[in-house]
Amino acid sequence: MRAPDWLTARPIAHRGLHDRARGAIENMPAAINAAIAGNFAIEVDIQLTADAEAMVHHDDTLGRLNEGSAALLDLTTAELKQARFHDTAERMMALGDLLDLVGGRVPLLIELKSHFDGDRKLATRLTQVLARYRGPVAAMSFDPDQVLALRQLAPKLPRGITAERRYDDAYWDKLNQAQRNPMVALRHGLRTRPHFIAYRVDDLPAPAPWIAQKVFGCALLAWTVRTPEQRRRAADHADQMIFEGFVPEP
Repeated sequence: MRAPDWLTARPIAHRGLHDRARGAIENMPAAINAAIAGNFAIEVDIQLTADAEAMVHHDDTLGRLNEGSAALLDLTTAELKQARFHDTAERMMALGDLLDLVGGRVPLLIELKSHFDGDRKLATRLTQVLARYRGPVAAMSFDPDQVLALRQLAPKLPRGITAERRYDDAYWDKLNQAQRNPMVALRHGLRTRPHFIAYRVDDLPAPAPWIAQKVFGCALLAWTVRTPEQRRRAADHADQMIFEGFVPEP
């Protein structure tokens, strides 16, 4: 299955069309509504909770955007929905809340955040919640094991891998070399069979995504586009951009 045309038809708002200065916090309802109003597709992140729910949140701990410092994995859905966010009265959404809010009006791109421990509960919950949703939606992850889980649990759901050229910065220190190896140059591709690649814009062009796009027919998204130079790079090498910090022209 090739990626559907709607995935690349419109720019994709990274974590919604957020702007903290106007009270629209990433992955929160105001940012989602702003993206819908602009007719942009929306990228969001989901994290697993202690009670196996999928919550819409990028970080795996509280603190950067909200009060507290606990890991989301140690808190229940009810507890997380009470977490107070800075500069807004809004509350964290479960995935089902997000789907109710969007209601199929624009495409959704959902990134599964992973602890790289082989746990499939987040992918399982995602597929359960999406079973009742009829809007355009796709899912992706940096973790090849999560993409493989999507392939096995929901083979008809458009799935992708989030990737970059090298995994040598401090963020990836938590992974051992055996975990990183399949990620380099999309070596997992024959196992995960992604329909699209979301690739770090500053690493484009690169051989692996070029082969995936030109030879295997995968759609290629560029993340995260913030500057005019990055926008030019995305336009030259990708099928669509995942953007933040500006509003693309119609």
